[in-house]
Amino acid sequence: MLALVLGGVAVLMLLAHLLTVWLALPRSAKPSSHTPLTPILLLRPVCGLDRFDPETLASTFRQDHPDHEVIFCAARADDPAVPVVRGLIAAHPQVRACLMIGETRISGNPKLNNLVKGWQARDTAWVAMADSNLLLPPDYLRQLAQTWHEDRGQGACGLVTSPAVGIRPDGLWGALECAFLNTNQARLQLAADRLGVGFAQGKTLFWHRDQLEMAGGLPALGRNLAEDVAATKAVRGLGLRVRLTARPFAQPIGVRGFAQVWARQLRWSKVRRDGFPGLFALEPLNGALIPALALVSALALADLPLWPALVYLAVWYGAEALLARAQGWPMGGRDLLALPLRDALMPVIWAATFRSRGFEWRGTALAPQAE
Repeated sequence: MLALVLGGVAVLMLLAHLLTVWLALPRSAKPSSHTPLTPILLLRPVCGLDRFDPETLASTFRQDHPDHEVIFCAARADDPAVPVVRGLIAAHPQVRACLMIGETRISGNPKLNNLVKGWQARDTAWVAMADSNLLLPPDYLRQLAQTWHEDRGQGACGLVTSPAVGIRPDGLWGALECAFLNTNQARLQLAADRLGVGFAQGKTLFWHRDQLEMAGGLPALGRNLAEDVAATKAVRGLGLRVRLTARPFAQPIGVRGFAQVWARQLRWSKVRRDGFPGLFALEPLNGALIPALALVSALALADLPLWPALVYLAVWYGAEALLARAQGWPMGGRDLLALPLRDALMPVIWAATFRSRGFEWRGTALAPQAE
């Protein structure tokens, strides 16, 4: 009896996994002549300078939206990104862009404290926020506006967002970072959006100013450890929907060390624990480890050979590989090897989350607000 139950659990979890893969497959985004090309303010906060930042920041200046303005925000004049931003602004005089320096503490979130001066500097109705390490395609702003005005029959839109997907990984640990970002996190976020329960990702947030102000403005996004969790709650609190663009936007990964991947994933795990504790309790079930162990146990209890477990894993990871190929995400031999490594780490990261509630982000200690 126990073998039958364990086998049934493994099968159901595989079917659920395949369903999320199917939901996350690329969907067509037909250009719409009815999308209003209204003015958009693009805010890009900078803090420090990573390897790909000159490239990703330069992508800001290739937007094909006919009416937009860019404000870069830095907390300090001595930030290493400041000379790069100034050079890019000087090199692209045809783009309305400026750099604002300073910090106003409106929350415990340093990113929001950095952004608020740009938010307050203009009264543009439509505002996009894009992290500095995101590579923006030329139609980035058009995609955001089109997604907002799409009618999916799921209720009014209150926020457009997108997961960041990793590209150009270098080495196994870079591939591991992509394994977390792409066929795990992006897959689940895209699937949730297709089911009408989309949630925000802080790399891209596209707002109508009045709606965010109704929810409490930028300070309201500091109510949780991360602004994307608070953004999701704020939008749902208004009775509106979070929607995703048809395709995610890319983040170059390059070289990563294992410690970097661990620290980043542990930080995001703490964010999820703080923001959605009920869902977080179920996270050990994410990935192939638990269902594969259930299947192996069922086969052993029934005194059956174990080779079906290998077929099971081949189907599980084969589906992820097909999704990555369909989406144009990295998926070679090294990337395939990173998938089971990711799944083996996920329960360990989940357990490590309970050691402490806070973390450090770019030199700032963050912790959940006291109840």
